[in-house]
This record gives sequence, structure tokens and C-alpha cells, in this order.
Amino acid sequence: MLSINNIEVVYDGVILVLKGVSLTARPGAITTVLGANGAGKTTTLKAISGLLKTERGDVTKGSIEFDGERLDRLAPFEVVRRGVCQVFEGRRVFENLTVEENLIAGGHTQRDLKTLREGIERIYTLFPQLRERRRQQAGYLSGGEQQMLVIGRALMSAPKMILLDEPSLGLAPRFAEEIARVILQLKQQRELTVVLVEQNAALALEIADHGYVMENGRIVLEGPAEALRRNPDVKEFYLGLNEAGARRSYHDVKRYRRRKRWLS
Repeated sequence: MLSINNIEVVYDGVILVLKGVSLTARPGAITTVLGANGAGKTTTLKAISGLLKTERGDVTKGSIEFDGERLDRLAPFEVVRRGVCQVFEGRRVFENLTVEENLIAGGHTQRDLKTLREGIERIYTLFPQLRERRRQQAGYLSGGEQQMLVIGRALMSAPKMILLDEPSLGLAPRFAEEIARVILQLKQQRELTVVLVEQNAALALEIADHGYVMENGRIVLEGPAEALRRNPDVKEFYLGLNEAGARRSYHDVKRYRRRKRWLS
């Protein structure tokens, strides 16, 4: 469904951020992209959704195709019309609107009132907490509830593929697990294709089908999620485990850049 082919992304005409990135997301699967801050994960999502130009960025090489159509030549609203929706890091709700008004805003592409109401009911079924707070201003929700709301708002456009940027960031473990459950449920019930950017590698690899590891604007490792969970490099540098399966010390973690075998 999604094919990123050897793309390069440049900001301000001079800053090379992505350096020949290629990845594929299969229909109905969860594909995760792992990496540290600054690795290029969010830039990859923005290249897909067409939002690079708002930050003076451009895809200068390669191509991005979705359902056989080039996305890298389209404006963001045209990408949404093709069935691709991005959920940003940071739980960007419309704080002064109610929960339901946020969902209505997400459903602005729907053509009739009946479809809009059915979409809202599906979101309330998926996130029962939101039904209880439907008349409450979104700015007063907890962090976990706001994350549920922004995912629900994105789903109101009935996308074929959803791009999730750090959905568990800053959440309590209970809410992070709830978000993971919902992502799995979306995949199983709606055959929705998911591209998940996540620093919580343990959570991401638990629910993903396939994964990529990104370092310094390049893909350095990829494979089925189960294989990545067993990979000694991933266990050491992203799951915090040594070869015996024990947690590593902070001193060991600080030395990881000099020891990454996949960069040698």
C-alpha cells in the first residue's frame, strides 16, 4: 500500500535530513519506525503526509507512493483525500472545543450528517471514556484522554492509513497500554494500515508486524517485529537488555554510540 523509495529530504535547501530512506507498509499491517530523537522519524511521516513544505522542507530525490499514486507531489489536503491521515506528537486537541466538537472537526470530509453521526458513534464505542466527556472542553481532559481524542478525530475522516507519531509519549503505563490495545483493534476490525513512530521500542515491537530502525536519517535495520525483538543490537540499544536478558546500567547505555555493530 505504501512504498517509500530512496527518498532524500532537504530543509531550507541545504540541510540534508533523510539520506536515501526506503520502507514499505503492507495493507492492514502495523509498521513501526524506531529510533532516537533526531533520527528522522517524524520527518519521514511529514514527507508522507505532505507537510514538509510548511517547514521549508522538500523531497528532493526518490518517490513516495500510496495505492500506486505519487504522494510526494500532492498538497496535504490532497493526501488526506487519498485516505492518509497523520496524528501528531503532543496531543494537539482544540482545547476550547468540546470532545464532540473536536470529532466533528475531524469529520469535515464527510458528505452527509448520517455518516458523520455514525463516525462519532464508532469513536465512542472505541473510546468509551470520550462518550462520558463528550460535552467537556478538550483542554480539561487528561493526557491519555487527549491522545484518545486526537486518534479518534483522525479516524473521523475514514482513512485507509493512519500515521501515528509517538502516541505513548508522556502517558502513564495504563494509558499507553490502552492506546496500544486500540491500535491493534483498529488493525483487526477495520483493516487499517498503521505506520507507528515510537521511542517505546518494547511497546511498538509488541504490537507491530514489521519494523525499521532509523539512525541519522538512514534505515540501518529492518525485519519482522518478532525478529527485531530477538535481535541482539535492538535488545541492547533499544530494549535496554544485555545478552543475558538483564537490564543494562546507565554507564553502559552512554557508550552505545561507539559500539553499534550495524554502523560499523
